[in-house]
Amino acid sequence: MNIDEQTEEIIQELQILEQNLQGLMMQKQALQLELNETINALEEIKKTNDEVYKVIGTVMLKADKQTILKELEEKKKILELRVNAIEKQEKLIESKAEELKEETKKALNAKEKSKS
Repeated sequence: MNIDEQTEEIIQELQILEQNLQGLMMQKQALQLELNETINALEEIKKTNDEVYKVIGTVMLKADKQTILKELEEKKKILELRVNAIEKQEKLIESKAEELKEETKKALNAKEKSKS
């Protein structure tokens, strides 16, 4: 079965979208992991009445509990925003990919019917 140029271009575009989607999924997974670590750290710090320490490079320094809580809350918000942004991009790419799949199916079906 020969595929015309336009259908080939659509298939190539679809492959590019699939690759972009995989990249986004990897980024999202990394961000979600970091978000989970941040949430766990927040919970642990809230539970403790002990001193709190912060690692800076290769040094661990005593830190103010409220300052650390504030920093972790801000980090959590930023990570949540980034995850949400990636999810929106994923949805856009998925819908575009779905459109291209339908377009490709129609083109291939039309080609099959014209051969018959």
